[in-house]
Amino acid sequence: MNYVLDNLDRQILEMIEGNARIPFLEVARVCNVSGAAVHQRIQKLTNMGILKGSEYLIDPAKIGYDTCAYIGLYLKDPKSFDSVTQALSRIPEVVECHYTTGKYDMFIKIYARNNRHLLSIIHDKLQPLGLSGTETLISFKEAINRHVPVKAESIEDDEYNNSDIPL
Repeated sequence: MNYVLDNLDRQILEMIEGNARIPFLEVARVCNVSGAAVHQRIQKLTNMGILKGSEYLIDPAKIGYDTCAYIGLYLKDPKSFDSVTQALSRIPEVVECHYTTGKYDMFIKIYARNNRHLLSIIHDKLQPLGLSGTETLISFKEAINRHVPVKAESIEDDEYNNSDIPL
């Protein structure tokens, strides 16, 4: 079930999205509500699963992971999604895993120290999982990384917006 966000929800989400450590009282001041109201909204958004928590983001390159790669996986047996996913979750360099449509059965994002490390991950950790093959794309630089828009005007201006769908 989708929750219908009001303008206060959107204001709060926009502020904490930019800085998860912003004090609730500062958010309350900008939104012109009490600190308790912000706390209650944050708790409600968390309980509904809209907010999934807060975290510190580590720059992989700053700790020695200079190679980012996206790898399309072809499974030998389509029934092995669960077992492959479990095995991938045990490989620390795998930071994302998606079931996909189209060319690949699964698509993963990994960080490696360098190309030699990337090769060892593919040969020593991925190939034994029951894959019929892989296709690797190395990312030279991340150009855009953002969250979905929460601003009311972003949603209202969306030409694909359907007024029957709750936002």
